[in-house]
Amino acid sequence: MKFFLDTASVAEIREGAALGILDGVTTNPSLVAKEKRDFRKILEEICEICEGPVSAEVTEVTCEGMLREGRSLAKIAGNIVVKIPLIKEGIKACRILRGEGIKVNVTLCFSPNQALLAAKAGASYISPFIGRLDDISQEGMQVIQDIRQIYDNYNFPTEILVASIRHPMHVVEAAKIGADVATMPFKVFDQMLAHPLTDAGLKKFLDDWKSTQGK
Repeated sequence: MKFFLDTASVAEIREGAALGILDGVTTNPSLVAKEKRDFRKILEEICEICEGPVSAEVTEVTCEGMLREGRSLAKIAGNIVVKIPLIKEGIKACRILRGEGIKVNVTLCFSPNQALLAAKAGASYISPFIGRLDDISQEGMQVIQDIRQIYDNYNFPTEILVASIRHPMHVVEAAKIGADVATMPFKVFDQMLAHPLTDAGLKKFLDDWKSTQGK
């Protein structure tokens, strides 16, 4: 499974990249707004830090607007993936951009039907939002399971990028299903490393080692 950070914070991305296991980054207009910096400059910096795919989202809602904005974003760096909403105009734009060799992440997916349409349009990635489904008492992971089965049935190359991850168990469940990518906030990235028994065990080892040094 690939690990992406869902953030526009350059500091968080630097820290994640330093671990050597960061495969990519996803951003969206809300995350970029938190940084209070020029959008393109942030993307340029992120693309320098992270060699993997960096998703940058369009803000237009017409096919023509998405194409114009998507082509412009793709020129920022070779690893930019244009992020497009799963609406009719977005499906049209996805097909055209893919025909031009531009990678596309189709976002705001909430059903297997939507994911099937995105794959048919040639999406490089599909981003189902599992946390938001859980919030309204629907099973987000069942949607991932259904998409995995459909894509495997027809050998679609579209990668399943699990988004709206809220906690480490979401990552475990997605990995068990066979999702291709998990994109998560830095907090969840940190939580995946943490375990109280690891901390307790390390403390005991170090305390025992110190006790031998005075002898």
